[in-house]
Amino acid sequence: MNLRGRNKVSPEFSMSSMTDIVFLLLVFFMLTSPVITPEALDLILPKAKGKTTNKHELAVSINKDMQMFINQEQIRKENLELELQKRLQSVETPTIILRAEESVPIQEAVYVMDVAKRNQFKVVLAVKP
Repeated sequence: MNLRGRNKVSPEFSMSSMTDIVFLLLVFFMLTSPVITPEALDLILPKAKGKTTNKHELAVSINKDMQMFINQEQIRKENLELELQKRLQSVETPTIILRAEESVPIQEAVYVMDVAKRNQFKVVLAVKP
């Protein structure tokens, strides 16, 4: 009497289902990556150890009370652009070091950067060493 079964298990492996899954994942990531990348930027400010090479720099500081200072001299926000123009008019490559406390709203820092861009000043953001 023959007790062998009629259905034999094939020891071969078919790659077609795995290829389909990889292709679907590839299409999914290609379609979703443009949606995610430009809108959400997760920025982590770098730590810096180097020194700048410019010899004449001005520091614009903004404290938590929204008071602005050029070096240690307090100025009004409305007078910032005129003061910077006056102090940096004879400098070959004018540079501003922007120091803002952590609790300062971003629009205050952007205002200083906008003033610098209009006058073609270079802006360096101060970070913790």
